[in-house]
Amino acid sequence: MPPAPQIKVGPLKKGELPEADRLFRLAFGTFLGLPDPATFMGDRDLVASRVRAKHVQALAAREHGRLVGFNLLTIWGSFGFFGPLCVSPEYWDKGVAQKLLEATVAAFDQAKLPRTALYTFPHSAKHVGLYTKYGYWPQQLTALFRYAPVKPRDWQPEPGTSVLHITKRWHRTHDDHLEDCRKLTQRIDPGLDLTQEIRSLLNQDIGEILLTFTRKTFDGFAIACTGKGSEGGAGVCYLKFAAVRGGSGADERFHRLLDACEAFAASRNVLLEFGASFACEKAYRCLLSRRLRPLTHGITMQRPHAPGFYRRDAYVRCDLR
Repeated sequence: MPPAPQIKVGPLKKGELPEADRLFRLAFGTFLGLPDPATFMGDRDLVASRVRAKHVQALAAREHGRLVGFNLLTIWGSFGFFGPLCVSPEYWDKGVAQKLLEATVAAFDQAKLPRTALYTFPHSAKHVGLYTKYGYWPQQLTALFRYAPVKPRDWQPEPGTSVLHITKRWHRTHDDHLEDCRKLTQRIDPGLDLTQEIRSLLNQDIGEILLTFTRKTFDGFAIACTGKGSEGGAGVCYLKFAAVRGGSGADERFHRLLDACEAFAASRNVLLEFGASFACEKAYRCLLSRRLRPLTHGITMQRPHAPGFYRRDAYVRCDLR
């Protein structure tokens, strides 16, 4: 029996980003059985775009200085999630993922986060079993949607409502709108704060933020990742997070935000992609009413086992990939 690898975990170095991106595609492409694993996710960037963000911590696993795996830890205020967690296929089943998970849990605990989570494959007993060892518990399924927008490019919001797009060329007066986003997520889940996620997207110019209003009342927002160097790449508008305020009229607000996202994707001539948890039942039923069909299913696992913003009355679209 060959000796166990001598794995050391530390911060991912900037110079290791190209190799981390290669490992990301190789690991997931191999697991999914792609003929050419290197083609996984095409031109989409789920590694460098996150590592550049101030609210993301990157952990690296090395053997004798060689990068063999990594994990990315994202913090949204009082909530954290990790991924992609990748290990080179030649190091599978050799304890590398466990080393990364030990460091991940320690980092989250040091940050004193009340709840953390991950997204994984529900059909993989290996993955689900591994994460339960570290206190993560599987919750309801998350459906992933990807489709050509049904809204025309010249779509206009109905009278009395409006849509605002914030890009890199934003003016500082839009800070008020970021505060609106923070207050909305705080109402959905105390402590949840995506303002750093929004600022990172704007600073890197890798998408747009869509805000919706009824007259002057803020209704909701979507973080739309699209374009070169983004998590959506050149062919997809990926909604990393989207939410509207609950209460009376929430269904209508949810539909209007999705209408705005579809129109934005259509204007870019790209597919629209997002995840939605079955736990957010009211929001999910809105999607069913639009006759949308999921492409596949994943599952969210949380530590501790608590609903957070994945609950019946939360109008949220988010898959934590």
